[in-house]
Amino acid sequence: MELRKLLVPVAENAESERAMDIACRLVNDRRASIAVLHVVEIPPVLPLGAHMTAEEQAAHRLLERMTAIADRYGVNVAPRTLHDRVAGEAVVGFAARREVELIVIGAPRKRRRPFGSTVEHVLRKADCRVLLIGAAPERGQVSAAA
Repeated sequence: MELRKLLVPVAENAESERAMDIACRLVNDRRASIAVLHVVEIPPVLPLGAHMTAEEQAAHRLLERMTAIADRYGVNVAPRTLHDRVAGEAVVGFAARREVELIVIGAPRKRRRPFGSTVEHVLRKADCRVLLIGAAPERGQVSAAA
């Protein structure tokens, strides 16, 4: 399967970096492109156009790190930041508008449920394939399950 349009939604976690690395390995053609998306979630008490300077600066640094990963593979990336109330909805909408073929998303483990709300929303609502990149189980979890 030849992939041309991938989306990697990223957050400040190790799983997002792994997702970016894996997405770069998946594209076998230099003409393929990867959209790297970070969503700055706007709290309901603020207007959607609110300036969230600290969050925007953090998003810029995060996207620069992800672009550096892609540069090591010679893969074209399009870093994007969106402002929205709900990250999952923003990711699914972005993927649909761009006709993305595969979303590669990092999925940190949660204590009370398998995934966070963003990952759950993407899994349920995305029109394209979704590849989850999870964290390796902690050593204590492996021995307790055995």
